[in-house]
Amino acid sequence: MEFDRLVVGFLVDEVVGGFFISVPPGHIACVYDRGRGVLNRVWGPGLHLKIPFWQIAKLFNAQILEYTIRKGFSIATNSEALGDEPIRTTTLDNKSITVEASILFRIDKRNAPELWENIGEHFVSKIVRPISRSRISATFSELRLDEITAKRTELERKLKEELNAQFQDKGLLCEGVLLSEVKLVKEVGSERSIFSVFKSGEEKPRE
Repeated sequence: MEFDRLVVGFLVDEVVGGFFISVPPGHIACVYDRGRGVLNRVWGPGLHLKIPFWQIAKLFNAQILEYTIRKGFSIATNSEALGDEPIRTTTLDNKSITVEASILFRIDKRNAPELWENIGEHFVSKIVRPISRSRISATFSELRLDEITAKRTELERKLKEELNAQFQDKGLLCEGVLLSEVKLVKEVGSERSIFSVFKSGEEKPRE
């Protein structure tokens, strides 16, 4: 999913010389006033009045979006892409693993003006990606390898709570974390063998 699905950009659907801003379903708009700065108000779907030339509207996607952590995902050409490569970390019993998951999140409508003013448009690279990598890595490092499968549901719930604790004061909400695959990485010299600890839909380690 590309960045333009998250931050739609400056409204182009303005009519009658910029007196109105049109907000489609599933979106919200924030307004920058040249005299007062970003206004502490959010416009929902519909047609709204604004002062032409003096006020500038920004349209945001307020729907639940999926941030995918998986093999083969590349952010080389777009740091705001909604995803990342697998996260590599070490368990409590010193086993190297990689984690793939999906994070469901959305913009907190009430705090959207604060998000725009304090963070700006690049909140995927500034908030979602670094915090997600940090919390997922830290959480798995607290468990032994044999505990990971047994505590899968607990892990997903804990990660959601921890991400929300970091997201909420920045204008974002985590709706859920879905672990899709955890792999054990064994390195012998220059060789690397990967074994699935679990995959999506599996409750036990794969032989």
